[in-house]
Amino acid sequence: MAYFPAPTSYPSMLGELYSSALALSAFNWECAPAVTELEVVVMDWLVKMFNLPRCYLSTNNGGGVIQGSTSEAVLAFMVAARERYLSQTTIHLSGHRKEEAIGHCRLRMVALGSEASHSCTEKAAMVLGIKYRSIPVSSKEDFSMTGAALAAVLQQCHDEGLEPFYLTATLGTTATCAVDRFDEIAHVLKGQQIWVHVDAAYAGAALVCEEYQHLTRDLGEFDSFSMSMSKWLLTNIDAVCCFIKNRHHLTDALSITPAYLRNDASDSGEVVDFRHWGIPLSRRFRALKIWFVVRTYGVGGLRRYVRNHIRMGEVFASLVASRPDLFKIVTQPAYALTVISIVPRIPAVLRRLLDAKAKEANQSRVNKDPWLQERNGGTERHDTNGDLDSVMPANGEPMVNGNGVSDSGITRSANGYSTANGISSPLKELGSLKDGVPYTNHLTNGHGEPKSDGNAFYQKSHTIRDSTSKARYNNGNAMPNGIANKITNGHATIDEVPHVKYDPASNLLSPSTHTKSPHSNSVSKADDAIDMWLTEYADMATKEVYDLVNRRGEILLTSTVIGGRFVIRINGANPKTEEKYMRKAFEILVRTAEEVLG
Repeated sequence: MAYFPAPTSYPSMLGELYSSALALSAFNWECAPAVTELEVVVMDWLVKMFNLPRCYLSTNNGGGVIQGSTSEAVLAFMVAARERYLSQTTIHLSGHRKEEAIGHCRLRMVALGSEASHSCTEKAAMVLGIKYRSIPVSSKEDFSMTGAALAAVLQQCHDEGLEPFYLTATLGTTATCAVDRFDEIAHVLKGQQIWVHVDAAYAGAALVCEEYQHLTRDLGEFDSFSMSMSKWLLTNIDAVCCFIKNRHHLTDALSITPAYLRNDASDSGEVVDFRHWGIPLSRRFRALKIWFVVRTYGVGGLRRYVRNHIRMGEVFASLVASRPDLFKIVTQPAYALTVISIVPRIPAVLRRLLDAKAKEANQSRVNKDPWLQERNGGTERHDTNGDLDSVMPANGEPMVNGNGVSDSGITRSANGYSTANGISSPLKELGSLKDGVPYTNHLTNGHGEPKSDGNAFYQKSHTIRDSTSKARYNNGNAMPNGIANKITNGHATIDEVPHVKYDPASNLLSPSTHTKSPHSNSVSKADDAIDMWLTEYADMATKEVYDLVNRRGEILLTSTVIGGRFVIRINGANPKTEEKYMRKAFEILVRTAEEVLG
């Protein structure tokens, strides 16, 4: 249910047993011809099985090699990328001038990966002493790296005098199994000397199924590709299958041949020495267990295995979708992975706040452009037609900004919320929050008074009415009893605003959805303040559910942070996965969520 699996099978274990019994140190062809030849054959099988471009076949300039881990593979490919880049950029130089140019170039080189890339790319850059920059991803793009985001970072690097030389793109990110936009990336990098490696450690196994093989269409534009048989294809660790379009770039970067390693077969250039394809010298006979697995299950068996897990993931996602009151699916379920967060139950006081907020937005839609009319000296008056009895700040300013929410600075304190001038608010009733982290929408000048920028948006006065008082207050003034039954932006009566049916909780359950004012492209600052509060509230509930489930030990969950939000990951790609276990896991999550939410 938690981490990406590390499955095994009897054929894999037998292959491991036999390879261990042989006790070979297969660092070159002469030491173990069969070990080398079987690895070449098996890797060519996989190129065809995954429908990879034919440029990755050993019969062309490419080829495949089995590494111990994706981290090891990325490091080797980054070394090859560095050496190719330095060679190409200094090809016109020689001698001392070439060495000096290489030294200066190394200081400016930068490796790239998306914010969702695995940490192995950043670690490889760290090992090589190379700068690293990440490319932003967003929920709007399903956390995939896009061509536009890549182009923006490339331009930023060039403006800073940096030289990008390497990029990791991903097929199935660790956090959400997102797939980067390979076609866009290829278009942006066309004609540039940037090595692109595609990391498909987990989700690459799905390429065995025809319905996923369209994802390989653009891989021929890139330099290398890796996936891990030990993540999902019934082969025990370690079995990372790496493919390269031009093997000479790798061997030229990593070849060192002292006298004690020279032999006639290697010197002839007619055999493969895999010691030149990676960091280690000695190598294990990893190809044997892959050969056992593929020969035992066949391509059809592996397809059925993967498709069953994807179906299990869909079953779990459908269960989660059946309880929108408890769970939110954060990203589209993919490759048997479902990413969720807990939906906090909305206190009645917050529902009233949102109700007034929604009605104020409705009023703005009914009026053609009330904000513009006010700015031009119009006299129209507008009401919220809402009731915020328990929401008005005690002795605080009763401001409404067009969405029915105070424009004053909102600062979270240990007891709840206060306005910019330090006056407390009953918003503390909405739930306890972590101490010491302030929230503010920066709409005040620090004295509880609204900022003035020439826009009437910040300069309105408001009328407060209750059963005992009908005094008028300006922004920044306190209300004696801290209670307001009705709020207006002027003198109009409540009944002047018609009702438009609207769900006040719709934006609450989707914090990324904002209400915009009719005359502006900017999102309301009050919306932002509420959304920040809701995000933290959801994060707290999600983390508490996560901690309780793992503490009790019935199932194991993993978590991550995406887009600044704490989420839970549920993976169904386990050899022992059955639908009854997925349903049981869902029941545990439901029970725990209801316990936390109360």
